[in-house]
Order: sequence, then structure tokens, then C-alpha cells
Amino acid sequence: MEHIEEAGIHSGDSSCALPPITLGEAEIGRIREATEAIARGVGVRGLLNIQYALGSDVLYVLEANPRASRTVPFVSKATATPLAKAAARVMLGESVASLRKAGVLPAEGDGGTLPGDQPIAVKEAVMPFNRFRTPDGRNVDTVLGPEMKSTGEVMGLDADFGTAFAKAQTAAFGSLPLATKEGGARVFVSMANRDKRHMIFPIKVLSDHGFEILATQGTAEVLRRNGVRAKVVRKHFEGTGPDGEKTTVQLILDGEIDLVINTPHGATGGGSARVDGYEIRTAAIMANIPCITTVQGLGAAVQGIEALDRGEIGVRSLQDWALRRAGS
Repeated sequence: MEHIEEAGIHSGDSSCALPPITLGEAEIGRIREATEAIARGVGVRGLLNIQYALGSDVLYVLEANPRASRTVPFVSKATATPLAKAAARVMLGESVASLRKAGVLPAEGDGGTLPGDQPIAVKEAVMPFNRFRTPDGRNVDTVLGPEMKSTGEVMGLDADFGTAFAKAQTAAFGSLPLATKEGGARVFVSMANRDKRHMIFPIKVLSDHGFEILATQGTAEVLRRNGVRAKVVRKHFEGTGPDGEKTTVQLILDGEIDLVINTPHGATGGGSARVDGYEIRTAAIMANIPCITTVQGLGAAVQGIEALDRGEIGVRSLQDWALRRAGS
């Protein structure tokens, strides 16, 4: 399973895809080799949950837990493989070869992957941000980090990543916006400086699909220099304009924004920018508007919106996917 958000965000809060969508065969081979070496070194029989990070072509081991996790039912459903049953039988002395022969595990060479036209499964965490309040009565910030905040998870299944991601988002938070909305759909964008170069192509795709782009001054300038039309809106701390121009927060609370994209500023990012980011994300939660806080999440959401625009969302049961996987 490949996390969509980068390392540093709790795995329980991160979206992920099975099979991996950006890893090549060489990287997957390295991961398999390292996994087998760790399992043999630790002496595990049964289940072993390992989290890796790949940075600058170096494979890092974040943690290795000799136990089951929420990963097990997700992978079992996605691959039609009863992993818990197989692990229990291995712990009692059966071999993997015997379980393959009995049909409990996939035939050798399959490896539990989803090749060819088999589906991509996307896990999305369900966040309770609209349920919790800080001691002073304010909404909890939606920024993801190492502390787990999710209270559940959902799965989206389809033949391609964008459609599967759109399904998972719909199940977790409600549907992503469409450019075909009556009156036009509007996206508000405010990115930290470190993320501005990574936003250009995803935001251009949204603009090409017919979304109106609204942005803060700095973000709008970068978009304009790269050929993306963007309307500048007032920041929260600037207050209402002299001619009644609304701030970003007012626009969100009044239902005039359909999607919020805001990556947080760090501790050195400036006081007003950090406060504005919190107010923007909180307003999105109060208005029940999708709010994306990572560059990786933005890229995935754009693929989901493209799938929705193509009208490719359909329904198929897990049993049907399992039969398709088996070639029936």
C-alpha cells in the first residue's frame, strides 16, 4: 500500500492506494527484499506490519510491528485474500506452499498484487473535525500530522486511481465539486511558499476544467505568471474591503467556495499567514466544504475531479471484483 501523503502524517490519517500508483517494479522489489530480511531477522511467524519511506532513493524503515492492524481487513477485501486466516494457520505450523495449494493464498507469482485490469483500492480516513472543539470552543484544526485524528476509514474501488479516489472521498466527506455546477464552481487556493511550485499544474488542470480560481495575493501572482487566471481575494486579517469585498473566510462561510486548498505555514512562516490558514480551514469545516491541506492530496483530488467530470463513477460489489480478479 502506498500512502498518498508523505511520511510525517500518521498512517491512520493518510490516504493510500493498493497497488502502489507511483512505485516501479525496482522499488517494490527492494521493499519485498527488505521485508523478508526483517521478518527472518525478527523471527516472525504470521503478520508483520512495516512502514517504509523512500527519500532520495534511500529506503528507510519507519517501524516494524509483529502484529495485525487495520491494514489487514483492507488488503483482504481489496485482494479477496483471507490474510487473518492464513496468518493464523501459519502460526499453527502450516506452510505458505500448503496454503497456496489449498487456495487460501494466491498462486505463487501473483504475490497478492492487483495486476492488469484488476481494481485499485483507495483507503480514505474519516475525520471528526466537525465534532471536536478546543478548550476555548473553537474548531480543531484540520492539518494532518503525526498525531492520529481519524475515527474510521472507507474504501473506494475502481479500475483507475482517480475514480477510486473519488469514490473514497465521497464516502468519507461527500462528493468532490464539479465544474458543471450551476453558476460555476469556485476553488480557493492559498499555499505556503514551499508548495507554490508544486501547485501550478494541478490548479491549471482545474482551471482548464472550468473552475474559477480564487487565491490570496502571493499565490495568485505565481499562478498568473504561469498562465493560470486567478482572482485575488482579501485575507482574513485584512477585514472587509472598502467596497464591501468579502474576505476568504466570509466567502467560505457564505457558501461561495466549493473547494478549499490551503497548506499550512510552518513556525517561521509569519504570524498572520498562520492565523489566516487556521481560520480558513476552520471555516471550511463549519461550511462542510472539502479542504485539502497537502500537495499530494491536491494531486489526488484533481484526478478524482477529472474522473467525476468524465462520468465514470459506477457501483460494483466486492464479490464482483473478486470474481473479476479470479478471471471468472
